[in-house]
Amino acid sequence: MRLLAIDTASGCCSAALWVDGAVREATRVTARDHARLILPMVQGLLQEAGIALPQLSAIAFGRGPGSFTGLRIAAGVVQGLAFGAGLGVVPVSDLRALAAQALRRAGTSVTATRVLACMDARMSEVYAAEYAVEAGQPGAERLSERVTTAAQLVDELDGGLPLAAGRGLEAWPRIAASLGIPEGGCFADAEPQARDIAQLAARELAQGFQPLPADAAQPVYLRDQVAAVPSRGVL
Repeated sequence: MRLLAIDTASGCCSAALWVDGAVREATRVTARDHARLILPMVQGLLQEAGIALPQLSAIAFGRGPGSFTGLRIAAGVVQGLAFGAGLGVVPVSDLRALAAQALRRAGTSVTATRVLACMDARMSEVYAAEYAVEAGQPGAERLSERVTTAAQLVDELDGGLPLAAGRGLEAWPRIAASLGIPEGGCFADAEPQARDIAQLAARELAQGFQPLPADAAQPVYLRDQVAAVPSRGVL
């Protein structure tokens, strides 16, 4: 299986090439250069591997939530590449990718049955989801993807979470403290990465998921209103 994956949902602009479980990746931390960087990253990875775009099985991408501009960049780039090469697409949640990164980084140092992904959504809110850990990967959603305040998130979750990742934990450090997330299981510097999107997409395809048409590469914002400042209390 050969997969290209890209993610531009956050300050980490990344691309990854998955070839039968082996991963090549390119990553740049940037505030606003995603549109300029992502295609050269893709071209470089394909050239290094000696693979032409039409030889891929599919293209995976971080479909959100995340930066509105970043999500539109990813969707546009993936649509163009997939249409041109006659490939299908695999949308992957950026929150699920964060959860996968937490499990990857924790390794065997933390035994986890649950993992929280929490991104800073600005406007005093976070994007969050909680997953059951299944075979070492984020599985069924225990708390569905949502945009909420830190205080509401704590109210909705049980304490004693062993593992969490995302800049939402950096913006609102009392989330980890209130939920009892240990220091070794809290990756507050984590941002979604294409290598985890590739891994999750490969698993989906191996389980029978059929790639979608190129025009199905659409962003998922979670938040529809971006102008109003929420009046709900924060933690």
